[in-house]
Amino acid sequence: MKELISIVNKFLQGAEVQEISVFGEGHINITYRVALKSEPKEYVLQKINHHIFKDVDLLQNNIKRITDHIRQKLADAGENDLERKTLTIILTLDEKLFYFDDENYWRMTLLIPEAKTFEAITPEYAFHAGKAFGNFQAMLADIPGEPLGETIPNFHNMESRLASFREAVKNDSAGRLIKVKDLVQEIEKRADEMCSCERLFREGKLPKRINHCDTKVNNMLFDESGKVLCVIDLDTAMPGFVMSDFGDFMRSAGNTGKEDDADLQNVSFNMEIFKSYTQGYLQEAKKFLSPIEVEMLPFGAKLITYMQVTRFLADYLNGDTYYKISFPEHNLQRTKAQFKLLQSIEEYYSEMLNYIAALV
Repeated sequence: MKELISIVNKFLQGAEVQEISVFGEGHINITYRVALKSEPKEYVLQKINHHIFKDVDLLQNNIKRITDHIRQKLADAGENDLERKTLTIILTLDEKLFYFDDENYWRMTLLIPEAKTFEAITPEYAFHAGKAFGNFQAMLADIPGEPLGETIPNFHNMESRLASFREAVKNDSAGRLIKVKDLVQEIEKRADEMCSCERLFREGKLPKRINHCDTKVNNMLFDESGKVLCVIDLDTAMPGFVMSDFGDFMRSAGNTGKEDDADLQNVSFNMEIFKSYTQGYLQEAKKFLSPIEVEMLPFGAKLITYMQVTRFLADYLNGDTYYKISFPEHNLQRTKAQFKLLQSIEEYYSEMLNYIAALV
């Protein structure tokens, strides 16, 4: 507790701390809620996982540029209550975006009061999520200056992910390849199609824009009436293809089963979630998207699900060195569940294309 209070005082000079408690359920950074004796405002203190986010200076500068730009957009639109509608970064006493204690990196933001998140996915919340993430991309479509940096290089780059997968197949470190040759063949059968975004980008036909890169419903804050306040968790916000963000939501929210469902009968693609999210998303995003980006939105659902299949299977072949597992075949179970979801998305693909064509 004394150590944390000393960190707090690197941001809030002489602050009398009333309570510091673990906050949220994030799996990457360690987050604390800070209450003071002297004021009603509360704060969020985070220890940044610098093993994942290796360039903390780039990370924090990205977040500041994003929040500053969104805040200005909201102010220009006449919005009020800005401290609830975007993150407020608290600088250190020497006006830095983070504090380094010779071992760990720390940052602080103002806690957004009277806000809540939802875990359950319904068509209603999918619609709100679509609007929120579409609006997030729309507000950042004209962010000035140099492009933002990649906080995790090649995070949604399929060519890079396939290269890592093929290395795992080649090495077969855990001696498991013999059991999954059919899955490897299924991945390779789709590989050329799944790398089309990178090819179109190099040809100048597909732009990169600022993506959130973790488009889950629990990365939005709602007010007491159920209205979206803002998008949070901006660590992975960086340049990418808009269909990747779209597909990221579809992979998680559009799955009728669990990510690692042992019963593949439970796993299929939920078209109601797709339709609701798409309606909300295009209400906000169609004003800045190019025709090819709109057309390729359903491809994003295939792409990100396929990407996750390759990542889980690569980790299985490597001997479970990246993802936490609960039992020896966990990564294989995850792979099979995600591949079943991919197959279901492929079955609905024409319907998804037709639905979007009708909307626009």
